[in-house]
Amino acid sequence: MESARDRREPRFVIAGAVKAATTWTARRLAEHPRVFIPGPEPHYFSDEHHRGFDWYLSLFSEAPEGAIIGEKSADYLAHPLAAERLADALPAARIIVQLRNPVDRAYSDYCMLYRRGETRRPAGDYFRKSASDNEHLGSRFLIGGLYATHLRRIYDRFPREQVLVELYDDIAASPQETMARITDHIGVDRIDIDLASTARENDSASEMLPLHVRKALRPFKAAIKPLRGKAWFKSLRGAFARPISYPPLDDEARSFLADYYSRDVEALSVLVKKELSHWLTVPPPRGGDRRAGSPAELVN
Repeated sequence: MESARDRREPRFVIAGAVKAATTWTARRLAEHPRVFIPGPEPHYFSDEHHRGFDWYLSLFSEAPEGAIIGEKSADYLAHPLAAERLADALPAARIIVQLRNPVDRAYSDYCMLYRRGETRRPAGDYFRKSASDNEHLGSRFLIGGLYATHLRRIYDRFPREQVLVELYDDIAASPQETMARITDHIGVDRIDIDLASTARENDSASEMLPLHVRKALRPFKAAIKPLRGKAWFKSLRGAFARPISYPPLDDEARSFLADYYSRDVEALSVLVKKELSHWLTVPPPRGGDRRAGSPAELVN
């Protein structure tokens, strides 16, 4: 009888961070002829660990013979047990970690909740409440940006040569070069990226149906999902979708977040051997990722 260890298992894992273009990376790798990545995030080493390793391996059962198998679950980086579980189950896996200015990443999380209608507080009020109340909805998003704390757990369990750390700004500025480093890391041939396709993804992500329409359609989400790729559905959605306007991240709120993350950013700079103090600049450097959710933002 075939054991779980004899079956196909991932050779690489995109572990996070949330809102750091991990979806973009997974989509580009899924376009590679030698790579297999299942659609939904498994979250096995975080929230779904109780399902067991056989369940996890079943997600890759349709991988073609000889494919390089991987998965993306962006919550692994910040989950307190994910690195240990990952190392126990897949000690030879190549780990990909993508990091984004934690101030901008926190604001991007806020924008996600805002467009879902889960908060209507101004950004500054929302973050101050999140920082002072561990039970508050946004507290886990703030904690998710403490990258040095989270990355140490991975470095404690994997050799450094198995862990690739990329920055969101580098992905946005030089996607082809960044993808070359990622494909080299997981051991597959380099590929050319369709930058026009990426731009179209960004444009569609910047527009959404009105909130009341989304709430009305929520019970039918599973039935609608298979239709999303069809031209007529995209055309129909485009007729009703509108650009989203978010409350701004003003300098006072940005300063609050910069102070919250300052010690961790200092530690991270040492850990990854990159100067990252510009992340904490208020106001941000010209050309920085100030308005999350704009068409220029990568699909996360």
